[in-house]
Amino acid sequence: MTSETRVQNDPFVSSEVEKRPASEPRFSTALEANGTGSLNAQIRTDWTRAEIAALFDLPFTELLFRAAEVHRRHHPAGEVQLCTLLSIKTGGCPEDCGYCSQSVTADSGVEATKLMDVQAVLQRAAQAKDAGSQRFCMGAAWRNPKDRDMPRIVEIVKGVRAMGLETCMTLGMLTPAQADMLAEAGLDYYNHNIDSSPEYYERVITTRTMADRLDTLTNVRAAGINVCSGGIVGMGETREDRVGFVHTLATLERHPESVPVNALVPVKGTVLGDMLAGTPMAKIDDIEFVRTIAVARITMPMSMVRLSAGRESMSEATQALAFLAGANSIFTGDKLLTAPNAGDDKDGALFAKLGLVPLAGPEPMRAACA
Repeated sequence: MTSETRVQNDPFVSSEVEKRPASEPRFSTALEANGTGSLNAQIRTDWTRAEIAALFDLPFTELLFRAAEVHRRHHPAGEVQLCTLLSIKTGGCPEDCGYCSQSVTADSGVEATKLMDVQAVLQRAAQAKDAGSQRFCMGAAWRNPKDRDMPRIVEIVKGVRAMGLETCMTLGMLTPAQADMLAEAGLDYYNHNIDSSPEYYERVITTRTMADRLDTLTNVRAAGINVCSGGIVGMGETREDRVGFVHTLATLERHPESVPVNALVPVKGTVLGDMLAGTPMAKIDDIEFVRTIAVARITMPMSMVRLSAGRESMSEATQALAFLAGANSIFTGDKLLTAPNAGDDKDGALFAKLGLVPLAGPEPMRAACA
């Protein structure tokens, strides 16, 4: 089936896109529509908390309608990016993140491992590519990488990129020099989540600050690496905190190219897992979760919004609403670092049911800035 035929048969693609000649792009960015040549000229970074709160307060169907409109203006409808996440160094992290089973403070049963060998990582990357993934994400449970680890990390990045996969890493905090090394190796994305609002952050983590997180994002951006940064909802925070979380990302000088939105997976033995166990807060309300996705889409229109951790416990209807609200990236496979994931077969069945297909082209923000 050709790309054009797939678009014509795709019920998620608007009639406006269907009527375009095959030679025209399947979506247009605000940048292209206005011919300004400046991404920042068209994307707002001056959102106020009051404006974001007002979006959260919209009637649910109105919010989804607006989010879907924004999504279709900037992204190919009905296409979802497939990513794979691998833990290349598990456990033993000195940070005390209350949600994380890999913290040394957690009694979760996760055993600490050493950094994987290069060839072992490349084998897993090849498997991910064969399964249809576009991006291969790698995480190491460190507060920050040691300089002695960087040569192997650089070799891994180069090897995965040579396969034709996008590369993303999350290694903790980075110095400017380390960020430059990763950029020289060709790293496409660096993930460093802000987790929650500035106000709620210190209730989840005490071993580093929100400012530390933002400093690493600054170092990554300065090195010329694309930013992946999002957070976790369902940690006991309020809607005001979710407003603050979105506001922090949407008012960065440049929006993250990728925004993962995770639903907390309460793990026994972690601070939050034990605190929330057996309480109504152990799982965020599905409608509130989708609201968060929709507000992220509206405020960061060209970013990839990833439906991340917690998806394995979501109903198909909830996931469908999240895609309608603007989520257009997922993690494939049956494991996310140490947490369970839906699995390729289950995802394939869901995509078939919803008429979704894997993303075929580049992400709009990267394409616009190329």
